[in-house]
Amino acid sequence: MKIFLPLFLAAAILGAAPAAQAGRSCEARKTTPQAVERAMTLAEKTLASLNASGEKVVLLARAGQDLSKYGVRYSHLGLAYQLPDGQGGMTWRVVHKLNSCGTSDSAVYRQGLGEFFLDDLWRFEAAWVAPSPEAQAQLLALLQDPARLTAMHHKPYSIVSYAWGRKYQQSNQWAIETMAAAAEPGVATRDQAQAWLQFKGYEPTTLKLGPLTRLGGRMTAANVAFDDHPNDKRFSDRIETVTVDSVFAWLQRARMTDGRPMMVVRL
Repeated sequence: MKIFLPLFLAAAILGAAPAAQAGRSCEARKTTPQAVERAMTLAEKTLASLNASGEKVVLLARAGQDLSKYGVRYSHLGLAYQLPDGQGGMTWRVVHKLNSCGTSDSAVYRQGLGEFFLDDLWRFEAAWVAPSPEAQAQLLALLQDPARLTAMHHKPYSIVSYAWGRKYQQSNQWAIETMAAAAEPGVATRDQAQAWLQFKGYEPTTLKLGPLTRLGGRMTAANVAFDDHPNDKRFSDRIETVTVDSVFAWLQRARMTDGRPMMVVRL
């Protein structure tokens, strides 16, 4: 069983968590030594890339499932930040939202890079984008404050939650709503976070999902729901949700990275 650092409001509790997932299949698979080795190698290469960059906070992505038929390359987003390792050096941690397999529940976790990539990857590739120094400072303050870190978290989970809805919240949605809360002191609710994102020009990905796909997903998985999407969009096969690709494109388009490019790490 994996060991995580769940964040529960103002308390950080070290303990065993149930199998959790986000941005990957929830099917039970036996992890092979080869897969573990490749995941650790990817973590090491990502660590080297982050250390060489001089950045303090980045948005870090992994590819947990094949979404190419939707025009999406990366499945899951976390907020990674550098901090002292307690031994005179520095290390990196990733804070991200995970869904408990087979349920519609979720929680926010803090993990090392190794565990972040040791999560049944579809493709051994990482990508990261660093926001502006000002945004990094704002995020760093939030990421080290457990109360603020979980302020935007909404437990009910759907992997295709409506980008502008509040009934559910998926992992990438939590990440950018938290980014909004860090950037704007007046943001205290999800409604306000989403209003800020719209003001800043964020545009979600529109997935083309037919009725059979929607029906099959809702009947066979507890973490898939479509009833939060507006009827006119849902019944015309337009599912608007937050993806890593749309977040990265928005950061560049809105000039929120001060010209920093997206960095890719591959094996």
